[in-house]
Amino acid sequence: MRKRLLYGTLVMCAIIAGGVRKFADARVNAAADSTEAVLVGAGDIADCTDLSGAEATERVLAKIPGTVMAIGDLAYPDGSAQNFGCYDRTWGKERARTRPAPGNHEFHSAGATYYFQYFGAAAGEASKGYYSYDLGSWHIVVLNSECEQVGGCGAGSAQEKWLREDLAAHPVACTLAYFHKPLFSSGGKHGDDLTVKPLWDALYSAGADVVVSGHDHDYERFGPQTPEGKADTARGIREFVAGTGGKNHRPFVAAHANSEIRNADTFGVLRLTLRPGKYAWEFVPVDGVPFLDSGEGTCH
Repeated sequence: MRKRLLYGTLVMCAIIAGGVRKFADARVNAAADSTEAVLVGAGDIADCTDLSGAEATERVLAKIPGTVMAIGDLAYPDGSAQNFGCYDRTWGKERARTRPAPGNHEFHSAGATYYFQYFGAAAGEASKGYYSYDLGSWHIVVLNSECEQVGGCGAGSAQEKWLREDLAAHPVACTLAYFHKPLFSSGGKHGDDLTVKPLWDALYSAGADVVVSGHDHDYERFGPQTPEGKADTARGIREFVAGTGGKNHRPFVAAHANSEIRNADTFGVLRLTLRPGKYAWEFVPVDGVPFLDSGEGTCH
């Protein structure tokens, strides 16, 4: 009898201990999940002559929690207060959670003055337009691809030096950058913009993982590659072009070698779920459009 009681007690203790371990594991997993963050957005957004695209993408945006990246050319044809009124009626509904990057159309109004007034501190210093912040376990860098407006983007320029210093000061496992003009694009209107290559060089040297741009009015995903456009699965940067915020669509020309998927007829937003050591992407189209793209990647 005593042996049976002792055996039963041991079994009960083992069950309780197992439950405690499972509870502890669940708390650890919950803590890990709490560092998950969402970055969502696009560029090339609101044109006062036809707001239907921007209105449609804003309805999608409103359903997705997280930080909004507005990736330049937010208001057309220029960044005046009048044209920003059209942005305000659409994506401006999410202004409180938006961290923007300037585009060329913002600077069609001298100094992008109203852009910086509209977003205030969230847009960085008005004389620069580049800044960084942390999101979950990731470091996020926002750059100004209107290089002539900030003294250039070349090696040794103020922005390039700031970028290298910022990256050195934030040696985290995962880094993402977004700015309006893409280094790589198969888009027929603009294509590659080599003026931002020194910024890519700095990001690549520091082990950055993801770059998101707009400018060409399409969606394109590239495989990880070097700033010279060579495939590099070990240290390469994955670039997305998401100029799908609502302005209009433009066709592609011949696809670049590392271009993995392209779409030139769908408005939508790019959702990036950022987790410790990894990320997932999903292109979320406007209602009623079937195009989708999703996948996962790991940090270097």
